[in-house]
Amino acid sequence: MPWNKLRARLVARLVAAAQAPRILKYRLLSDCRMLGRPELLQPVQLTGRGEICFEGRVKIGVFPSPYFFNGYAYLEARNPGARISIGDGTWINNNFVAISEHKSITIGKNVLIGTFVEIFDSNFHGLEPERRRVSSPDEAAAVVVEDNVFIGSNVKILRGVTVGRDSVIANGSLVTRSLPPRVVAGGNPARVLKQL
Repeated sequence: MPWNKLRARLVARLVAAAQAPRILKYRLLSDCRMLGRPELLQPVQLTGRGEICFEGRVKIGVFPSPYFFNGYAYLEARNPGARISIGDGTWINNNFVAISEHKSITIGKNVLIGTFVEIFDSNFHGLEPERRRVSSPDEAAAVVVEDNVFIGSNVKILRGVTVGRDSVIANGSLVTRSLPPRVVAGGNPARVLKQL
């Protein structure tokens, strides 16, 4: 067997052996109802009183990619009725965060998600000083990422946003408003840069 193939096999086994106890640790820390079985290359913590659903083949973690060995994904369906759904063929890079507080986060099929992406369906706090410690369903709105979307690293997607199918969101963007299908969007706040 050529050295390159042997080396690749050894690296794959070493990576799996290094991640296995970390994946187990976060599985034991998880307390949310999960439907489906994602392929975990990086640990993921699933928490909350809602539901997290993986449809078909979903991958979480990328090797080699930054923060593979020292980070983890965090998915929280915080309250009863909150739901996170991730579609078949979606591949999520390292250190992903999705928190559904009162509504839902729906990620379609064949979506590619970069490192440090965060998606939230809520503001989590009121703006008025007397309401800052109170979470209200009025502060939440569903998020939908349609099929075949490519989300770059360090992107934040906020409540009430729909990202249209086949679109691309540039690295470091803050998505505060819905985006149509088949566009490239970027910036803070994100805006359409061109059609695909």
